[in-house]
Amino acid sequence: MKHSKTTAETGSMRMRLPRRFLAALATAGMMTMNTAPAAAQDMSHGADNFYKSQTVTSQRVTFRNQYDMEVVGTLFMPGHFDIAVRHAAIIVGHPMGAVRQQSSNLYAQKLAEQGFVTLSLDLSFWGESAGAPKNLVAPEIYTEDFNAAVDFMGTRDFIDREKIGILGICGSGSFVISAAKIDPRIKAVATVSMYDMGAASRDGLNHSQTLEQRKQFIARAARQRYAEFTGGKRAYGYGTVLQLDKDTPPVQREFFDFYRTPRGEFTPEGGPPELTTRPILSSIPRFTNYYPFNGIETISPRPMLFITGDQAHSREFSEDAYKRAAQPKELIIVPGAGHVDLYDRVGLIPWSRLASFYRTNLKAD
Repeated sequence: MKHSKTTAETGSMRMRLPRRFLAALATAGMMTMNTAPAAAQDMSHGADNFYKSQTVTSQRVTFRNQYDMEVVGTLFMPGHFDIAVRHAAIIVGHPMGAVRQQSSNLYAQKLAEQGFVTLSLDLSFWGESAGAPKNLVAPEIYTEDFNAAVDFMGTRDFIDREKIGILGICGSGSFVISAAKIDPRIKAVATVSMYDMGAASRDGLNHSQTLEQRKQFIARAARQRYAEFTGGKRAYGYGTVLQLDKDTPPVQREFFDFYRTPRGEFTPEGGPPELTTRPILSSIPRFTNYYPFNGIETISPRPMLFITGDQAHSREFSEDAYKRAAQPKELIIVPGAGHVDLYDRVGLIPWSRLASFYRTNLKAD
């Protein structure tokens, strides 16, 4: 299929879309693509998504959320772990459309090396966690997954339930904010390369999507629901492209270098690689009804930390959240870093400042 940087098919209608809007659709999973895979990767600045700590121990864990769905995660424990001591804990969420083996396990291990007990989880409908059909967009359930993770961590004998923090990467940044607004057990909130999945779906990057374009997509998704309800084939949105060409936009090239190369590619067992990162198309409009930053100021006086790159195409979301949040709050803009750089480039990620944030605000030893 030949693809274009400026157009997208919407039923029988062909509409012109801005380049920045296409980039947002790519991340939010709102277009379709079918091409052959290609491989190339940039491992600069210590890219190390599949990092394996030599000092941290881990185990696969499961727990159930309030929808009675099983959530699967990996629990990481620091070296010389003393089970008789109650430790501070951090829950880590993966990028939207990804799984815990992509970015969140790296962050969880690095923070465990600093003495925290950490939990990296697969959101419902993604990875090993329950939920059918796979790849469904369900922000309310994603939020509940984090609240259920607090249930799990706070009931471990070796966790101090008054010292539980949370970290969201990319789309999970908006989900952890939603979770923290309704869960005072979460004592410190940090995000990295955050996407406001609601705003990205409604407005595109830098407000590049018009209301009419949004309505056209929602109408397309609604028609697809009829098709699937009557036995038609399920349609998936456009996540990360499977092949680059001369017209591939820079944002898609950035995602491709992580999700479609050995740098960060991971296909859950039993799942076709061509569907990774691609949400079910008819479920995507739920994001247009999602406003995670509304009421963000009510998280105060619990502290918030927003980390983004000065070159990140998603920078607007961290800046918007920081502006809306009440004190105490901090915004770190990493020089020379793009959005995906902060997924795994260990030479760019401000580890010491992230660990210090949790150590100070969880009063960890």
